Amino acid sequence: MKIAVACNGNEIWPHFGHCENFNMYDTENGQITAEENIPNPGHRPGFLPNFLADRGAEVIIAGGMGGGAVEIFNERNIEVIMGASGSAKEAVEAYLRGELQSTGSICHEHQHAGDCDK
Repeated sequence: MKIAVACNGNEIWPHFGHCENFNMYDTENGQITAEENIPNPGHRPGFLPNFLADRGAEVIIAGGMGGGAVEIFNERNIEVIMGASGSAKEAVEAYLRGELQSTGSICHEHQHAGDCDK
């Protein structure tokens, strides 16, 4: 399974579309087998969910994201985990253990990356 995490460096960013990079983790048998850092190619409506889906993401972890992105991920059968914070790798490990749950944090103000409901 491939898991994408919206980050600033190795820390989860509060708003999916405005992150600096995506950390992509390949996992197998509940363990991380590979990690890749992908710079954010730019925030524009509808682009990033498809960009990550086309790279094989099956799960996305973020602090929060807009409803449009959530809808596209849902259409692409990608699990969305929102409300996460802290280390991206630790969040992926928690997800693999079944300990990371989504809060459903939807961002309503895209111009303000920190204004996501938590």
